[in-house]
Amino acid sequence: MSKIAPSVLQGAIKAVLAPKNPRKFVESVDLQFNLKNYDPQKDKRFSGTVKLPNLARPRFRVCIIADAAHEEIAQKAKLLTVNMEDLKKLNKNKKLVKKLCESYDAFLASDSLIKNVPKVVGPQMNRAGKFPTAVSAGEDLKAKVAEIQSTVKFQLKKVLCLGCCVGHLKMQDEELRQNTVTSINFLVSLLKKNWQNLSSIYLKSTMGEPQRLY
Repeated sequence: MSKIAPSVLQGAIKAVLAPKNPRKFVESVDLQFNLKNYDPQKDKRFSGTVKLPNLARPRFRVCIIADAAHEEIAQKAKLLTVNMEDLKKLNKNKKLVKKLCESYDAFLASDSLIKNVPKVVGPQMNRAGKFPTAVSAGEDLKAKVAEIQSTVKFQLKKVLCLGCCVGHLKMQDEELRQNTVTSINFLVSLLKKNWQNLSSIYLKSTMGEPQRLY
């Protein structure tokens, strides 16, 4: 973070979190990156995930493809679930599977079921980048969901713009600062020339004005 002055970061965070017109939902706070000196056609496309120190995405919807044991636990914890019978009803229909994928941001699946998921829904979940993460019988479902909600992914595709959610407007300044620093440092570590590959970085809320950090 030596390239971004602490005062600049703190000022941007205060501007983003400053009271404004109230919305009917909690606005998320996002980082937006613009890269330079990168050719996505020739240079190796990178990807990576990093867990943020503070829960970043409470509106990030995680669905559990649950066996009977996990379904009972999940329902008691008021977590989102589907079971294999629900998936079988989709009948491998591409539009229905796509609709399911679009309804959630990520999926977990009981490890007793995960091998059967492609057989039931076809390849669509994998193509959508939402193939479920396995969860074992002994794992804490609420903790696993919270972990996914606080994990962000960076993946270079065909454009030189990247973004990730680092928080929401109900967070404290320091919580958002830690998430922002963690995200920026991780992305910089993925770039072939580190900071030299960054053209600009902005921090903004869903409906707010972007604040330039770099």
